[in-house]
Amino acid sequence: MQEHQGNDRAGSDIAFVACGPHQPAQRRALAQTSGRAARLSKGPARVVDVHAHCVFPAAMKLLGIEYPGRTPLHLANVAQVTADAITGRLAAMDAQGVDLELLSVNPLWYRADPDLSRQVIDLQNEALAEVVARHPDRFAALACVALQHPELAAEQLEHGMRTLGLKGALLGGCVDGRELSDPSFHPFWAKAEELGAFIFIHPQGVPEINQRLAGSGGLWNVIGNPLDTTIALSQLIFQGTLDRFPGLTICAAHGGGYLPAYAARSDAGIRTFPDSYTVPLKKAPTAYLRDLYYDSLVFTPEALRHLAAEVGADRIMLGTDHPYPWTDRAVAHILETPGLSDADVASMLGDLAARLLGLGAAP
Repeated sequence: MQEHQGNDRAGSDIAFVACGPHQPAQRRALAQTSGRAARLSKGPARVVDVHAHCVFPAAMKLLGIEYPGRTPLHLANVAQVTADAITGRLAAMDAQGVDLELLSVNPLWYRADPDLSRQVIDLQNEALAEVVARHPDRFAALACVALQHPELAAEQLEHGMRTLGLKGALLGGCVDGRELSDPSFHPFWAKAEELGAFIFIHPQGVPEINQRLAGSGGLWNVIGNPLDTTIALSQLIFQGTLDRFPGLTICAAHGGGYLPAYAARSDAGIRTFPDSYTVPLKKAPTAYLRDLYYDSLVFTPEALRHLAAEVGADRIMLGTDHPYPWTDRAVAHILETPGLSDADVASMLGDLAARLLGLGAAP
């Protein structure tokens, strides 16, 4: 593996990681496994990964965050990245059978003041738009927003979508201790609903319990991240946010955390402890699971089969968490899961994402 580093420039720098020769990803995707892939009656128009990350070191520098200088998370200011460097990132996608990545940046700026937030968000969103403009057939992107300042975040979302062509936004599972269901965020949710934004909820862990997650095993991530998503989705349901904004398009990382696997307890809790049910809902808590979307990053065919049984196969999209090395078989994972129809597979691999993101016809 060889890393190609772009030149520094105020605004952003990104490094692309080369993982082999460039190949057409669509053909690679349907050749990744024998048998099922070859027998698909109709594959996806393109394979779309809705869960892929990058980092802009210049933005991290503004935030005072020390970030490793050479990491596959970096993308570079594409205007100064060589063709070989860009090919490196594309080759990494091709190796996984991915035609198009939906790029996003994890929010490390939720404690920044409004002025610093504007600098960081403008830098990142303009750089993301530049990456997409250079390779619109291979990349789309989600805006960064300073959700700790909800009205500013709503403005940033609108600018990102209407002016820069971004597809929505990535949000953390909570915002410096405030749940996404907090009424202070209603202006942002209203704007997201108005714009038809694709909102990707990505966990940031649960630092309140880090002491219990200390020691061997990286439990702050392995347990903490799915737990953060579980709490965030449950709060959006039980505090009535999804009733207030029924037109939202929300996709949850890592298969929705633990919620889909044990959602029936939410319904049973209302029956068992009715006094705890203080916000009237329009339907049973489990019914809201089929109003949300989920990525496919759940690691075993049985886990994906069960997720589809709980939320519907038509609510799941391919997610790799690239370039974190959780998996290099995300496409094969979907192809090999029992009980999915060819239409289910095509939807998960890219057709659903293309429709929700408004990607248009495949090139």
